[in-house]
Amino acid sequence: MPSFDISNKPDFQKLDNSVQVAKKEISTRFDFKDSQSEIELDQKNKMIQVSSASELKMDAIVDVLLSRMVKQGVDPKTIDISKDIIHSGKMYRKSIPIKDGIDKETAKKIVKQIKESGLKVQASIMDDIIRVTGKKIDDLQSVITLVRQSSLEVPIQVINMKS
Repeated sequence: MPSFDISNKPDFQKLDNSVQVAKKEISTRFDFKDSQSEIELDQKNKMIQVSSASELKMDAIVDVLLSRMVKQGVDPKTIDISKDIIHSGKMYRKSIPIKDGIDKETAKKIVKQIKESGLKVQASIMDDIIRVTGKKIDDLQSVITLVRQSSLEVPIQVINMKS
């Protein structure tokens, strides 16, 4: 029986390239001269650490990071920039988490959307992925287009297509 999996696995190599290019751009920009602004990717904890001397420069760093991610082909939904900025001493710090996997609420929303579509497929949640099975590959392809067109807060990849 044909099946595929829906998941959210960020490409850490492209994300690392985005952070490195953003770091290089920040070091060469005139408005960041002598500002002690830093950006680091922590792959182990799945976080991007940003620090700067002012809140405006912090926002500029995040904008540079987002533009570099788009140019590298990384979906900006991969990171959660809604976290608050922490002010301590002279520095402002922000920890930006990287979304890895599909959380339960989003998975339930996707499964509900697939079931409401009326297609003859079965969707089941398996940890942080969703497995979709059906008798016809055309139905599975319809589900893929349905899920890609929906507005979700996480980027989605379709993997393990089996016929």
